Amino acid sequence: MDGDGWSRRRLVGLLARTATAAAALPAAACGGPAGTEAPSATPTAPRASSGASGRERGSSGRRPLLLGTYTSAEGGGRGVGLAEYEPATGRITGSGLLAEVADPSYLAVHPDGRTLYTVNEREDGAVTAVRLSDRRVLGSRSTGGAAPCHLSVHPGGRWLFSANYGSGSLAVHPIDASGALGERTGLVTHSTPPPGPGQRGPHAHQVVTAPDGAHVLAVDLGTDTVYTYRLDEGAGTLVELSRARTRPGAGPRHLAFHPGGRHVYVANEVDNTVAVCAYDPGTGRLAVGEPQSTGAPSGRGTGANHPAQMLVTSDGAYAFLANRGHDSVTRYAVEAEGARLRFLGTVPAGGDFPRQIAFSPKGGLLFAANQRSGTVSTFRVGADGGLRLTGEPFASPVAVCALPL
Repeated sequence: MDGDGWSRRRLVGLLARTATAAAALPAAACGGPAGTEAPSATPTAPRASSGASGRERGSSGRRPLLLGTYTSAEGGGRGVGLAEYEPATGRITGSGLLAEVADPSYLAVHPDGRTLYTVNEREDGAVTAVRLSDRRVLGSRSTGGAAPCHLSVHPGGRWLFSANYGSGSLAVHPIDASGALGERTGLVTHSTPPPGPGQRGPHAHQVVTAPDGAHVLAVDLGTDTVYTYRLDEGAGTLVELSRARTRPGAGPRHLAFHPGGRHVYVANEVDNTVAVCAYDPGTGRLAVGEPQSTGAPSGRGTGANHPAQMLVTSDGAYAFLANRGHDSVTRYAVEAEGARLRFLGTVPAGGDFPRQIAFSPKGGLLFAANQRSGTVSTFRVGADGGLRLTGEPFASPVAVCALPL
């Protein structure tokens, strides 16, 4: 028996049904660590960065919710947690274990919905594959770096990218037909430009494929830079094409694409700002815009705020930002076909230190993983971009990632 008495048969059956249904859906992902923690304590799988909007129309039955944690932290979990949520109400129940994996702080699902990938955020970094239908661990592979904090699957399903926060590098692994990972084929370290103010080295924080499918973007907090790469699918390596610098000391953490594919929103963890960037799908070049407010105060007398992750609704009408410190979610209206964000206000996150946010598959729900309170909050996403808490937060040990399937 698991957790609160769920049977293994029920868990396996739920995951098997979900994996089959998910084969027709985009990939999903979640999470990302704080740049001020050690070790490091945000398509991608596009769902976490692009999101969706609307109600859970036609949704019936309970759905799996996968939960990332730090197993090495005091009070942490035992691996990837497994719960259920009701699409109609957002209510989370159950408490099981998908698989015993070391420090699975970030999760992503293969485009065919059958395999889960996790980082192992440790000094000797690794990535792990887990088959969802029977919860079998398919093995782990070294990332060649320290403290991997983010990973994503290329839309073609043949390559896994991961970002090593501690060593400021990106790794590429091949994915075989079974979903298992092969030995690393590529490793790129951000050796230039030099670290920004207050940083001792590069800190790769996110790596995602652009909506055009031709470019891979990597966000580095330590060098205040967003790098654009081309994937060489024959060799399984990344070839750098361009760099976009944020202002010194911004500390970019995660980015999210507007569904139009020509604008990107960058959350800057260190200086507590966001930036609207122009993106050229033809070249992959990014032009960083002026920083603007998160609506979450920071500084003397107010406490520090560290923006974490942004989401954009699939219709491109609204964007949301998780604020750690202020413990809120900022709401923006997206205007001028993605070229402008208009601040609408902040909503309490329902927990302490919301490290990651994610949409449900149809976008009617938003989940927030609250690291320090060990809870997951669920919000109903309104057609007007409003967020309404759907009940009491769900207890989950050191919750750093919530991935609804």
